[in-house]
This record gives sequence, C-alpha cells and structure tokens, in this order.
Amino acid sequence: MSLKQNLHNLKEKYKGTKMAPAFNAIHTFLYMPNEVTHGGTHIKAADDLKRTMNMVIISLIPCLLFGMFNAGYQHYAAIDPSLRDNVLANFFTFDNLWIGIIKVLPLVIVSYGVGLGVEFIFAIIKGHEVEEGYLVTGMLVPLIVPVDTPLWMLAVAVVFGVVIGKEVFGGTGMNILNPALTIRAFLFFAYPTWMSGDKVWVYDAVNRAGTADAISGETILGSYAQNQEVIYSNWDKFMGFIPGSVGETSTFLILLGAAFLIFTKIGSWRIIVSTFLGAAVMGMIFNQVVAADIITSSSKFYGLMSTAWWEHLMIGGLAFGAVYMATDPVTASQTNKGKWIYGFLIGFISIMIRVFNPAYPEGVFLAILLMNVFAPTIDHYVVQGNVKNRLKRAKVKTA
Repeated sequence: MSLKQNLHNLKEKYKGTKMAPAFNAIHTFLYMPNEVTHGGTHIKAADDLKRTMNMVIISLIPCLLFGMFNAGYQHYAAIDPSLRDNVLANFFTFDNLWIGIIKVLPLVIVSYGVGLGVEFIFAIIKGHEVEEGYLVTGMLVPLIVPVDTPLWMLAVAVVFGVVIGKEVFGGTGMNILNPALTIRAFLFFAYPTWMSGDKVWVYDAVNRAGTADAISGETILGSYAQNQEVIYSNWDKFMGFIPGSVGETSTFLILLGAAFLIFTKIGSWRIIVSTFLGAAVMGMIFNQVVAADIITSSSKFYGLMSTAWWEHLMIGGLAFGAVYMATDPVTASQTNKGKWIYGFLIGFISIMIRVFNPAYPEGVFLAILLMNVFAPTIDHYVVQGNVKNRLKRAKVKTA
C-alpha cells in the first residue's frame, strides 16, 4: 500500500476527531487533495495559497544558499583577511559551505519544527485546518537573524511570534503584524546583545571573544554608525560578500528574487519600488544636510548621514525587507495608491531610524512593523477619498 493511500486511510479513520487537522495537513502538503468540486461551473485558476507560498520559498532559496557560503567565508576571512583579495576564488568552497550546513541549516530546522509544531497544536485545539502561512515565515526567520543565534533563543522567539503575532488574531490572514518581523523584534528587544555588536555576525566570534585569537565581524551599518572606515568595496556590498544576517547581504540575489515574485504576480512591484524610492529620498535629504555643513564630522550622526543615498539601498536589510517583508499581502496596504504611500513611508522611516538611532542602525524591520499597524488606516483614507471623488463626479453629471 502506498504512502498516499496510508495517509488517506488515516484521514478517514480520524475524520471528525481532534487529530484530523494534523493528518489532513500532512496529506495536503505532500499530495493533491482527494476532494473535488461537484456540479455547476467553477472558476479555475492555477494558483492557490500553497502554490503561492511555494513560489516565495523558491525565490528565497538562492539567498539561503548564498548565506550558507557567506557564513563560512566571513569566518575564515575574519581569521585571514588576505582571503578578501580574491573573493570569487575563496568564496564557493566546501569549507565555507560546511560551516553554513552546521550553523544555518539548524536555524531552518528549528524555525520550521517549532513554528509548525505551534501551528499543529492550535489547529488541533481549535479544530480547524492547519494553515500554510508559516511555510514562508519559517524560511524568512533564519534569513534575518545572525548566524550565531542560539537555537533555544530562536525557538522561544518563534513561539512568541506565532502565538502573539498571529494566532491571537485568528491565524493566517487575520494578523496585523508580519510574524517573521515580530519574531525578529522579540529577539532584538529580549536579547539585544545577541542581535547587535561586532561579535554575532561572524561564526565563532562570540566564543573567541577575549582570547588571543579573537575575531570581529562588524557590519557596514555598525561601522558607519561609529564613524569607522569601511573596508568593503561597492561590489562586495552589492553582491553580498559582507557580514550581516544570513540571507539579507546579497542585494543582487534579492533583486533577482524580486523580479521572480513580480513576474509570478505574487509580490507587489508598487510596494518594492516605492520602498526604495522612499529610502533614496531620505538618503538624499541627509546628504544635502551634510553638504550644507549643517552638522560636522564630529557628530555621532555624521557617519550614516554622509553615506551616499544609493549606498543605503545596498547595505543592511533594506532590500530584503522591501522585497520579502513589506510585500506581505496580509499586513500590507491593499489599495494601489495605498501601496505607494505604504512603501514610501517604510523606506523613508527606515533611513531615518538608521541615522538617528546609532544603537540600532538597522531600522527597516521596525519601519515595516510600524507601517503594518497603519496600513488599514492608509487604505481607509484612500477608499474614502475615492468615494468622495466619485460622488463629486456623480453630482456633476446630474447637475
């Protein structure tokens, strides 16, 4: 008897019981459902929620694989800086990949294991089907945390994010905050020393701290925030050969993922473009402030404020947030005009937080969470504005 038939038999056996959602979820994830519609004409489409989630995951795989290589490369480059002289020859090696396997894959496994476990528990308790929403969240979470994040810490954050960020609102489609960003925010505010500084972004830097062979891996944002010299070229910044969270360093691969999501009509190009536009405008404003000598080089804001506006678009988590976080269809604005406003404010506020809060130079995630809260308000006023305009046109026609 095949696995599919066994699962189908278990579905029938436990049908109507508390355990039914668990078996239904496993069966639906692995195979096409047995149930079909009967009678009448139905709208047929090739896309459904599971397929949509799978497309997003496919677009994230290049970032994941690159992040695994980068985890090893940053470790060895911190020990021997001469490796940076020939990046391409020293990047795609098995030694680098091995560190990615032993450090990044466990983050993915814990993220999916704990998150889906919570989803199954809630489905069984509430008696509803297991929702596919965590399929993407489970991949996003490992990509937005430092490589040395303790697994128990990630597990605690995932439980908090899934329960408080989604289930208390009613589950997938009802949450007002992006669950992955809720998890990231919990990690930062609950364990700030593990989410910032120059020891958490490079594998083994924490264990070596204070020893004779100590290594450092300050991010570019951290260096700029402290007015320090940055050793990375623009090529390194764009391609991603820099320290940072696992999957957010390569702007190049993120943009390829954006093109894929836009082509498949899953990601909103309006939100992506407007987020970059808002960041660019805020960066230009700060550049003009520096050019006008309103602040001096001794100011604590000078480093990031003097950073070229186009460079802001390549460093930190701005690109990753704009493509994969801001475009979340549940928590983003739904109207076309609202998407432009929503995305622009995310980019604008992200750069503002970077500059004015040196202790937390990565502001994109906080900006997205803030705009998640205001997204319904933006849509409300856009809709009300459209209603008023239509009423005016109707009055003109009847006059």
